[in-house]
Amino acid sequence: MESTGNCQWFTELVMNLGYELWIGDASRIRAAEVRQQKTDRRDAALLLENRFPRIWTPSAEQRDQRQLLLHRHKLVEMRVRVKNELQHLAMNRGITRGRRLWNKTGERVLRELSLQPWASRRREDLFKVRAMLDEQINSLDAAVAKAAEENELAHLLMTHPGVGPITSLAFVVTMGDVSRFPRGKQVGSYLGLIPREHTSGGKQRTASITKQGNRFMRTLLVEAVQSVVRYEPEFRREYLHRCHGSEKGIAKVAAARKLAIRLYWMLQSNTGYPEIVRVEGSSRVPLDRQPA
Repeated sequence: MESTGNCQWFTELVMNLGYELWIGDASRIRAAEVRQQKTDRRDAALLLENRFPRIWTPSAEQRDQRQLLLHRHKLVEMRVRVKNELQHLAMNRGITRGRRLWNKTGERVLRELSLQPWASRRREDLFKVRAMLDEQINSLDAAVAKAAEENELAHLLMTHPGVGPITSLAFVVTMGDVSRFPRGKQVGSYLGLIPREHTSGGKQRTASITKQGNRFMRTLLVEAVQSVVRYEPEFRREYLHRCHGSEKGIAKVAAARKLAIRLYWMLQSNTGYPEIVRVEGSSRVPLDRQPA
């Protein structure tokens, strides 16, 4: 069958009945048909051909761990929106403290602001929602940390400076078996961290990154690399060099791509940090598995 959303119940039903289910890349299957006619009969004929573009699917445990990470991420986004609303209330009263609004002095100033009745009610409700979200996120952080410690591959990735349990566990459950990637360049392409390209007639034209693949994983890599550049000398040196010639956003994406490839090398060679720095090579060359 083609990959599609909200079909987990069907895949579990088929597998529980003892059948082997292959999931195909819907975009590649559609691209195989040149005619601008889409019918169930034509789609079925494409699925039955030997050139079926099968895709990797995560296990049930990996899917469940993805839900843990995604649930925490969504709650963090909700907390950011709540804090932005409180910041908006403070700015309307002339209080512009930036990040200092969330220290003890800033929160005391915000709570003591003289507001109209409904604005005051909104402030109190937002503080209650933030406290509830803080409690839930803290419990999820503990669950993620425990899952990462129990996962040998995630524990290996956490040896890299700046890579915590969230990024390491997300990388493991997103990439799955990294041996399916012959080289690091394909990892950057799989995560959508390489630039779009339209080259013709010997003239190279590149644009922004493709943004294909897992958007959540790209977000975590960009966030993690901001910590990596503070603790890892090589990353910091390359990042600062790129910042001189391009925008910081471009430098962050380039560093995130390098981090993803290095994490791939760590899993592929079963090598921790700092030994991986001596093992890694070109992203275009396959990496031979090294002994632990």
